[in-house]
Amino acid sequence: MSLVGVEGDLATGNVVVSMRMELLDAILEGAKRLFPRETILLLRGKKTKDTIVVTDLLVPPLANYGHGFAHIPIYMMPMDFSIVGTVHSHPSGNFNPSPTDLNHMFGRVLMIVAAPYKGEANVAAYNRNGDRIEFCVTET
Repeated sequence: MSLVGVEGDLATGNVVVSMRMELLDAILEGAKRLFPRETILLLRGKKTKDTIVVTDLLVPPLANYGHGFAHIPIYMMPMDFSIVGTVHSHPSGNFNPSPTDLNHMFGRVLMIVAAPYKGEANVAAYNRNGDRIEFCVTET
């Protein structure tokens, strides 16, 4: 399968997604507060050849947070080319993206945080193919 407009490294999974610990803490805390509902956030950042650096989190406009789903109305998405993907929670503890997750993916990376939302071990990142890609946390 060919991915139009996606660089080879990201299409094959040879890319690293990184973010500061304070951003990961904010994601995990938000997921804990909404549990057992899912949460969803937009990831703003920069893409280089083999790295996606997440620099900010954005609350999507008019998002719905429910039991077993989180939804963003696409027509309300900001025209912001610095959005590199989304992160949402799986209260079930399952890290795997569903077909719906992949079909509604926005941006270059899909991150999933899974219960019990305790740290880096509860985070997974995926490309458009559903292939897991490396995730790391930086101090600064």
